[in-house]
Amino acid sequence: MATNPLRALAARGQSVWQDNITRGQLKAGGLAKLVDEDGLTGVTTNPSIFQKAIGGSSDYDEAITRMAREGKSVATIVDTLIVEDVRSGADVLRPVWEQTSGRDGFVSIEVGADMARNTQGTIAEAHRLWNAVQRPNVMVKIPGTVEGVPAIKQCLIDGLNINVTLLFSIDHYEAVAQAFLEALEERVKRGLPIDQLASVASFFVSRVDTIVDKAIDEKLKVATDAPTREQLNRLVGTIAVANAKLAYARFEELFGPSNARYQNLAAKGGQAQRPLWASTSMKNPHRRDVLYVEELIGPRTVNTMPPATIDAFRDHGEVRGDTARENLDGARREIQSLAELGIDLDALTAQLEVDGIKQFADAFDTLLAEATAKAEALHAGATPR
Repeated sequence: MATNPLRALAARGQSVWQDNITRGQLKAGGLAKLVDEDGLTGVTTNPSIFQKAIGGSSDYDEAITRMAREGKSVATIVDTLIVEDVRSGADVLRPVWEQTSGRDGFVSIEVGADMARNTQGTIAEAHRLWNAVQRPNVMVKIPGTVEGVPAIKQCLIDGLNINVTLLFSIDHYEAVAQAFLEALEERVKRGLPIDQLASVASFFVSRVDTIVDKAIDEKLKVATDAPTREQLNRLVGTIAVANAKLAYARFEELFGPSNARYQNLAAKGGQAQRPLWASTSMKNPHRRDVLYVEELIGPRTVNTMPPATIDAFRDHGEVRGDTARENLDGARREIQSLAELGIDLDALTAQLEVDGIKQFADAFDTLLAEATAKAEALHAGATPR
């Protein structure tokens, strides 16, 4: 019998998480099946996921109707539904968390995008969500913005598991990794345990290619000499993987055997803050649909995939080795070539952060609007839109 490619990733030290959660999947045992058959070890969520789950199905109608009749606000209803799903998912994954001694088996819940520029608000909301879910294997997602970094550090010091989201640049990844190490050191200084404190740094992939390829296309419209056009065409679809590989190389430096600072923490039970590859579905229909999985395999990493990518990788994914470590010199050359051609990757990744915050804020606003319409229709006994 052929080896399940998803399980082959685990053999390379990479965890497979699902970037999705729905009440229907939870009730039907779909999440448990993924854990049992594919070795799934985690779940990530965001406002877009819940907007599709709650707004796009009837799975939540009974709960919405009940809470609407109790006079609860739509914001409270939505918050309750999200917390319930995350708690249920955490219960399914609790055995994984126990079997891995708190190293895996997490479900993430996200601080609202409206807090992305508010340090103190983020800290307060992260604690509220942590206390609402009340599961040791929950991770609170906090954007790795300039304002988010001190909130991330404080929440880790306070003992919350943190999934740092919306990372696009190596500089921002570096700041987040340093905040994690500082938080562990502060807990040690206070005599607090660090062996059960977990964190991942969610480094986004496909969105980088989307915005860079668009910039390359704009350059191609005005480039006239053949060498420049050839160089531009050669970079299409390469920068996202190159960017992620260089982030992984930095991770291995910061959390590797030669780093005395981390090894001192590891001796006290401290975990590494694993890189998590996010946004790994292929947006370009002309490219291999599992490329962002196949090219970023490495020890102590996580790849969170939407259901379609999980299915595709199970069907035809190839695991050829620790690909995240391959051809780092080539990755550096590709990033350098981009700069030489006048494309500012730092500016593009900064724009991606802004766009990501807006996308999640818009998704939550849409979710509230759809939930309002559904609650009103259900309460009135009509068919919800």
